[in-house]
Amino acid sequence: MGSKARTITASHYAAALLGCTTLAGLPNVALAQDAAPPAEAVPVVQVQEDIIRAITVRGAQRLEPETIVSYISLRPGDAYSAAAADRALIELATTELFADFAISFDRGTGVMQIDIEENPIINRIILEGNNRIESDEIYPEINLAPRQIFTRSRVRADVERIIELYKRQGRFAATVEPQMVMLDQNRVDLIFEITEGPKSKVRQINIIGNEVFSDSRLRGEMITREDSLFAFFSSNTSYDPDRMAYDQQLLRQFYLSQGYVDFRIVSAVAELTPDRRDFIITYVVEEGERYQYGDIEVVSQLRDFSSEALTSQLTIQTGDWYNTEEIDEIEEGLTETAGAFGYAFAQVRPRIVRNAEERTMDVTFTVADAPRAYIEAIEINGNTLTQDKVIRREFRIAEGDAFSSLQVRRSTARINSLGYFQENFEVEQVEGSAEGRIILQANVQEEPTGELSLSAGFSSLESFIFNGSVRQNNFRGRGQTVGLGVNWSRFSRSGNISFTEPKLFDRDIAVGVDVFRQDFNNGFFDRDRATFEQTTTGFNIRTGVPLTEYISFLGRYTLNYQEVSLDESQFFADFDGDGTSQCEPLLAGRFLCDAIGDRLQSILSASFSYNTLNSRLRPTGGTAASLSLDFAGLGGDTQYGRARINAARYFNLGSGFIGSLSLEGGYIYGWGDEGVLLTDRFFLGEGQFRGFDIRGVGPRVVRRFYIESDGVEGLSEADLLPLDDERNTDDALGGNAYYLARAEIEIPLGAGARELGLRPSIFVDVGSVFNVETPQLTISPLPDGLFIPQRDSDGNPLFQQFIRDDGGNITGSILVPSPLAPDGSNNQAAGQTLPPFVEEFVGDSATPRITAGIGVNWNSPFGPFRIDIATDILSQRGDEVKLFSFNVGTQF
Repeated sequence: MGSKARTITASHYAAALLGCTTLAGLPNVALAQDAAPPAEAVPVVQVQEDIIRAITVRGAQRLEPETIVSYISLRPGDAYSAAAADRALIELATTELFADFAISFDRGTGVMQIDIEENPIINRIILEGNNRIESDEIYPEINLAPRQIFTRSRVRADVERIIELYKRQGRFAATVEPQMVMLDQNRVDLIFEITEGPKSKVRQINIIGNEVFSDSRLRGEMITREDSLFAFFSSNTSYDPDRMAYDQQLLRQFYLSQGYVDFRIVSAVAELTPDRRDFIITYVVEEGERYQYGDIEVVSQLRDFSSEALTSQLTIQTGDWYNTEEIDEIEEGLTETAGAFGYAFAQVRPRIVRNAEERTMDVTFTVADAPRAYIEAIEINGNTLTQDKVIRREFRIAEGDAFSSLQVRRSTARINSLGYFQENFEVEQVEGSAEGRIILQANVQEEPTGELSLSAGFSSLESFIFNGSVRQNNFRGRGQTVGLGVNWSRFSRSGNISFTEPKLFDRDIAVGVDVFRQDFNNGFFDRDRATFEQTTTGFNIRTGVPLTEYISFLGRYTLNYQEVSLDESQFFADFDGDGTSQCEPLLAGRFLCDAIGDRLQSILSASFSYNTLNSRLRPTGGTAASLSLDFAGLGGDTQYGRARINAARYFNLGSGFIGSLSLEGGYIYGWGDEGVLLTDRFFLGEGQFRGFDIRGVGPRVVRRFYIESDGVEGLSEADLLPLDDERNTDDALGGNAYYLARAEIEIPLGAGARELGLRPSIFVDVGSVFNVETPQLTISPLPDGLFIPQRDSDGNPLFQQFIRDDGGNITGSILVPSPLAPDGSNNQAAGQTLPPFVEEFVGDSATPRITAGIGVNWNSPFGPFRIDIATDILSQRGDEVKLFSFNVGTQF
């Protein structure tokens, strides 16, 4: 009998299994049929088994044949059968290492051969079409990697992970199509073609079952927002299952805070719209009945606390609507009260009993007994540069003192305010070596305290701006501050060097010194139009001491040398021709001429400040106030007394709204021959008083020019340019007194706008600057204007001599000192004619000016940006209003 080969491949091993099973059963069927006649016995046929004598592998490239054989359970010596071959094929398929495989058996030789085609090796993985998510974020989600074996199941798993990543970004319509590019040597490039699709928004939020509160009120309690034009800046309009779960918690908290203790959410379903672009969320709720407070009491087990006294101090009463938020606040308040008196381990446990029939909630607050705690030790950990004493001196509690949660919280705030360590630093409380002992641990992580800042920008207030500074806030780890700064703009230029020692000899005495130079001009930030310039060079020495935890005193002595000058080419004249040029009131104004000069100022100052703000940079609560007194006259050339007050109060109005009220004012009184100089007075305008131009409020002298004139007599208002005409010139005189009040509400936007750093607000400003001595005004003496001759360096008048061609035509001119031309004709006097004018003194009134508007702060990629649009509601004659102002800078 000859040998016969049998081959089974991966593509039809299931069919072969079925066929072999059927064929194998045929002899049994035949035997059963033959057994029917009882008369004749049939002999048993012995079926010879196929024994596997060897196993060979064909087609292996990377894998060793022995490794491939190890994946199956058949071994030489085993009986070969179709069922056994099927099991081997399944075992090979399970490895996912082969693109194709087959098993054949030669009965003549007993050799079983495995033919394989190995899966390709991944050469590289390429992402295409991803714009919203960076490739660096997607690659970590892919388990496949170059030089690994390609398998379809792992590709499918990676596709699911990429899609899940897009779902977490709110893109539920994203699709991923894997593609293969075959290369030589059985390699492939695996390409994931990504179609990101639009971000899935929440198109609609439906609420079913609510009767007490409207849909809009309940939607307002959620973080998720419906997509709309007004929600453009919000990132909460995208669908997020986690956010949806949080919204359900917020709904429960809201109803519980309104007394609906039986409230429950029956179902919450998010459905994709038919176009698979957006979601519709539907909540089914049951509000239940509203409950009131029943019996309320506090049971104190602490010996120092009276239950009756604590009960009388509660902010809730029987009959009020039940509110879980109030319960939490009272629990926290009682815990803080116990902690403030040294009971660090006191626990407050509220017990609530519901009376369903009366719809009341009985509340009992139990203050459990606990031992009084004391500070065993204060440990400082993690500081490598900052000295321990710099941190320890900020603690408001010492080792051995009775524990006080208020003092620990205040110590935390003071250490945070240093700015040397990580954000949200907390002083940790650890149980000590015995009961009632607490160890306070300051586990700090030092942050860089050196600052190098270079910024440039443009503003409507100061045109081009450049600022540069170097500052070290923790010099040598001693808490000292050293700084160097330079500021430059078309309006002002300044430089300063400063040093501050916050704790002199480790005592609560701060000392510092500043050396400065400031250049200022009043040319509306255009030096070509400046009417005067002021240069101040000097230094000050300061010292400060805390009077209480929130009140501090600062004393300062300043010595500076001040120079005030005018552009002589514009405002000096020599009408007499004696070679002496001097400031001419007809050109500059008498008050500016009087301000010219060099003066030494010696100023002694004292300031008292009160500060309870919860943040120095962006406060949302607390008060800041200061009173400053300056006295000039201990030597020097100027004598005056000046007082200034500033106060601001911030309120958290809830729902993200932050309100603020601020007030400032000042008064200066001068004595001596010069009184109060122009440079020492108060000014208001853009930068302080929104809605007005720079120095646009208060007393000023306006030089109004004639439209046309035949003589000074008989002129009327109609013959003059309007008061606000740009062709007029005016100079702000400032005032000896001023006040300015502001009311502002910061409006919250969605999370997306907050991430962009947008903080809009509405505001009202009220103020005035006033009380200045009426200046001596100048009136142009000539109806045809005032001619100002042009002179050479020696003070001699110059004349314009015309150059003519042979035909007598003028081809040019030259300046000469002679009034006569060589031909004997008269030369024309060189100079300019100042048109006739009158000066008017306006704006010296304490009547309030009022503006209102909207503003936006934006932490833009170019730096802090502020824009204000304000309109004047009440202004006075001569005030200069300004609707729009902005300021922007950048870091580089």
